[in-house]
Amino acid sequence: MLTGMHPLLRWISAITVAAVVSCGLAAADKPKITSQDQLPRFEYPLGGKATAVVTDAAAYAALAARVRADLENLLATYDIEDRTTLQGIQSTLMGIDFLAGDTDAALKRLAIVRDLEAKPANKLTTGVLLESVIAARRVSSSEDAAFRKAFSQEYAKRIGALPFAIVGDNLKQAKAGAEIVSPALILGGVDSQIQPGLDKTGTISGDVAQGLINQHLTYTTFLPLKDERVAVLGAYLAAHLVTKPDIWAARDVALQAADTRGPVVIGIWDSGLDVAAYPDNLWANPAEKPDGKDDDGNGFVDDMHGIAFDLHANPEPDLLIPLTAEQRADYPAMSGLTKGLLDLQANIDSPEAGALRTRMAGLQPQDVQPFLEQLNLFGNYTHGTHVAGIAIAGNPAARLLMARITFDHHLIPEVPTIEQARREAASYRSTVAYFQAHGVRVVNMSWGGSPQDIEAAFEANGAGGTPDERRAKAREIYLITLEAMTEVMKAAPDILFVVAAGNSDNNAQFSDVFPSGIDLPNILTVGAVDQAGEETSFSTFGANVDVHANGFEVPSKVPGGEVMKYSGTSMAAPNVANLAAKFLAVRPDLTVAQLVALITESADRSADGRINLLNPKRSFERVQALPSR
Repeated sequence: MLTGMHPLLRWISAITVAAVVSCGLAAADKPKITSQDQLPRFEYPLGGKATAVVTDAAAYAALAARVRADLENLLATYDIEDRTTLQGIQSTLMGIDFLAGDTDAALKRLAIVRDLEAKPANKLTTGVLLESVIAARRVSSSEDAAFRKAFSQEYAKRIGALPFAIVGDNLKQAKAGAEIVSPALILGGVDSQIQPGLDKTGTISGDVAQGLINQHLTYTTFLPLKDERVAVLGAYLAAHLVTKPDIWAARDVALQAADTRGPVVIGIWDSGLDVAAYPDNLWANPAEKPDGKDDDGNGFVDDMHGIAFDLHANPEPDLLIPLTAEQRADYPAMSGLTKGLLDLQANIDSPEAGALRTRMAGLQPQDVQPFLEQLNLFGNYTHGTHVAGIAIAGNPAARLLMARITFDHHLIPEVPTIEQARREAASYRSTVAYFQAHGVRVVNMSWGGSPQDIEAAFEANGAGGTPDERRAKAREIYLITLEAMTEVMKAAPDILFVVAAGNSDNNAQFSDVFPSGIDLPNILTVGAVDQAGEETSFSTFGANVDVHANGFEVPSKVPGGEVMKYSGTSMAAPNVANLAAKFLAVRPDLTVAQLVALITESADRSADGRINLLNPKRSFERVQALPSR
């Protein structure tokens, strides 16, 4: 089960469906959990509507009691090494404590959650909202005017004390999230993503249960304070109209045609490419004609500028996802809504942002699924073209060879199967063979998959059996694709594969994500920092993340030629592919090992060791110092 890394639906989904006290045993006596696959799976019977857990106190309390018992037993029984997993468990227990009226226990949990957080901005902003509510409740226990006034004062005091230089981007996104969240968005998201599977099985998994419990907290406690939150955050941001310094312009290296020694073919293994956006930077297959035939006999029809596979991994000629007439008609509106979302996240009060607010305010629960699916389709449709523009910027020698991979835009994806996994594995082999046959030196891969994605797809469809049976089937399917991907990349040692780390603020190794979790000498895994070189709140991390590049509000073209600013490790990875391709444009003889060394050894390692910041200018100085051949 493959997932694109388009950041917009990830952000919306986080709004609509979310995913200690010392224990008696010493940690040394507990079994260690070192990967997501080792975590016990839980299952809970749930009758009726999933939305009842969000809105009804009795339905919530019944589920929360069972979840609390399982999570506390999990902490008591196992030594979980992953900090992100521990944060999730403790955050859920913190919400349960708060809603049970035990604010002291909730605050103790919050301290644990903060202590587990390594990113400076996240550490400072985590729990500020809940702390403010708790302080306001001490002034007034009812949801009256006195409570709201006290909350505004407490929230403003805590937010006002935060350093803008560190937390500014987090607070911009918090304000945007508060502006668009609504009862309809929450309930419509739950109903469209959880209810179909629940109707078939009568049960929910532990992950879904935790998500519903967290949504109950949001729905009952935070959502009624929407206006106060937006006002406080808006006032703070208005008082700090400061743009972070942009380090990237000073580090950038732009080539002129005279600097280069011939074309460099870059493989964009992504969701599609609008070839009209980059007419001067396209690789062209001299043996193929656009005539509906496989002129060169390589198994691909009309592969003028690359190849494409549909949702079921069957080859097809379109390098850009074919849209229906209705989808094409919706494209301008969806482009405007996406710009509105991006503007809200950047705290820009544009006409598009205003239109999005109006759209969200009028959204009914039954409208949520088609709205989110439209947004996801738009994200898939634009993603590859946006990535391609970043990969070729400032490099007249760059030539784009597209390998389209198709992601499902529906909230309920198809049921995973062994057969589909084998087709996908075959498509990986065909794609890398195509890259090798046509001289590709660098490939960008801003996408990924994990066993958890497959388990979630089973549950969404009410398929796959019990949670443990789903885990076993998901693992089997995942290993088919993982082993094929590892095999083909290992068999192409002369190609540098640049992969996005992911946008889930988690440890890629613990979560078993591919391709970012694959460890080969010709793979570079890229995390995202912002314009000032600070780690973004969303970037996946871990020992396998080799280098960090700009993944925050990066401008590039989308189909049709409009320039938009996207954020994500999807944008960070092609910045690294861009640099590698520039090296090859001036020194075609460089090996993959040299490319990796030039990129990673010239980067700036942060004092805490978390960030290895890309430094193109310094890397180029090292290239120029290499002996000529």
